[in-house]
Amino acid sequence: MKPNIRTPERPMLVTCGLPYVNGECHIGHLRTYVPADVYVRVLRKLGHDVTFICGSDTHGTPIVLSAEARGVSPKRLVEEYHKHFKEIFEQLDISFDHYGSTDAETNHKRTQEIVKALIKNGYVYPRSIKLAFCSRCDRFLPDRYVEGVCPYCGAAARGDECDQGCGRHLEPGEIKEPVCKVCGSKAEFREQEHFFFKLSAFKDFLMGFLETLDGTDNARNYAREWVRRELRDWCITRNLDWGVKFPGRDDLVVYVWVDAPIGYISFTEELSAMRNLDWRAFWKGDGAIIHFIGADIIYHHCIFWPAMLKGAGYSTPDAVVASGMVTINGKPLSKTRGNVVWTKEFLEKFDADTLRYYLVAYTSHTKELDFSWRVFQERVNNELAAILGNLIHRVISFAYRNFGAVPDGEISEDVFTAIKNTKEAILEALEEYEFKKLVDSAMNLAGLGNTIFQQSEPWHLVKSGDEDVRKGKSVVRSVLQIIKATAIFLEPVMPSKMEKVWEFLGMEGDVHAAPLDEALVEIKIGQKLKKPKILFPKVGDDVVATLESKLPR
Repeated sequence: MKPNIRTPERPMLVTCGLPYVNGECHIGHLRTYVPADVYVRVLRKLGHDVTFICGSDTHGTPIVLSAEARGVSPKRLVEEYHKHFKEIFEQLDISFDHYGSTDAETNHKRTQEIVKALIKNGYVYPRSIKLAFCSRCDRFLPDRYVEGVCPYCGAAARGDECDQGCGRHLEPGEIKEPVCKVCGSKAEFREQEHFFFKLSAFKDFLMGFLETLDGTDNARNYAREWVRRELRDWCITRNLDWGVKFPGRDDLVVYVWVDAPIGYISFTEELSAMRNLDWRAFWKGDGAIIHFIGADIIYHHCIFWPAMLKGAGYSTPDAVVASGMVTINGKPLSKTRGNVVWTKEFLEKFDADTLRYYLVAYTSHTKELDFSWRVFQERVNNELAAILGNLIHRVISFAYRNFGAVPDGEISEDVFTAIKNTKEAILEALEEYEFKKLVDSAMNLAGLGNTIFQQSEPWHLVKSGDEDVRKGKSVVRSVLQIIKATAIFLEPVMPSKMEKVWEFLGMEGDVHAAPLDEALVEIKIGQKLKKPKILFPKVGDDVVATLESKLPR
């Protein structure tokens, strides 16, 4: 069911795809989290009861392999990177109500409860399958412990995915010509019992579910194609020590794509326990559930996850919002090739709000976003500094210097019309999950403020006769109203910078709590102004040249 954003009706739960904590955060990760935070902040300005959760995805073979390579335990590795991601999100002002971990006891318990429910309802069954086994290492080789040849396209592949060819998910035992990734030996196939989720039983349910699912078209369309073609049962157990134990088996853990999305439920439980609320309002009730994810995990969130929820007797998502991927200088983001921009290093040089702005304003949410230091420089210098920063600094400085407070002029009706139209455009952007449209609308309003101020030349008017002084005061108060409205509209995108604008205007209260309708409330005559400071320093050519030199050509 499409969430009604214009009128608060039912509580809303917004989640983000969980970061996989086997390495540091780079800007490619942020394509999901920043837009989701913008969405949540606008919803709160509209009076919605919103819960915003996320957490670290801590299990699976890649984490075990990374831990082994570093000579540490998986637990120590995930604790280190869990802390890292949590700190990065805080620095970026991403306003999660709770940030959990899938290795927490709550998630272990909830995962086992859901798996037991699936077993009881007849949706999980045992099957003997042939798996790659390394005689030298004396162990079965789950997922990325094994490499070989894709059985569908013949390309080099990992044990769980044809990452170099057709991109298909590979079930345990499907890979051809298996080789142990640890010791390099050729592996053999041996038979072992594993457990499967009967995904094939949910075809009719999923076709109906996708018809009513809200969110972005790329998520629905991709999922529909998979459901129409073929639904294969999923092997949901792995030969690992690290993870959530499969009920009744000490030698198997559940597949990471079982316990990871269940984190959404367990994190809601943890937050509800802290706030004395009932998590069932979302997961067993009629609260709206909205998932923000990357396009690479659409299958898991639009097919596997809702089927698992349905089979266990839980509520299913109302919307799945899938973002496009991130490239660097037009090339795929690659940590191994050095084509990556690390978030921590970015934040050591630039303000978090400039990155938030770039990620939201660059392109449509579902399209590929390319990051380059040259384009970043252009966005900061030509938009944030030249349009928004210029408006704020120039107009408030003028008003502060000449009046010291908001002057007693009449605000133009055309200004209120422009603000109303901007608010409507923002609501439409939210309904369409098009956050660039939200930014563009607010920046157009700022551009209007610059035009009014420049064309009216209040610096001449305030030095002329009484009538011209009145006109000058009206121009200044009208543009201050535009700045107030722009601060409210852009707070979800640049919360820290807009907080400063709120202070420059001498506004009472908190811009983060200011409702969207406050943009149309007249700025008070006589309200004391503060001398503004430069909000957006320009990015120099020398800085960009240095940063570009660190990326591969």
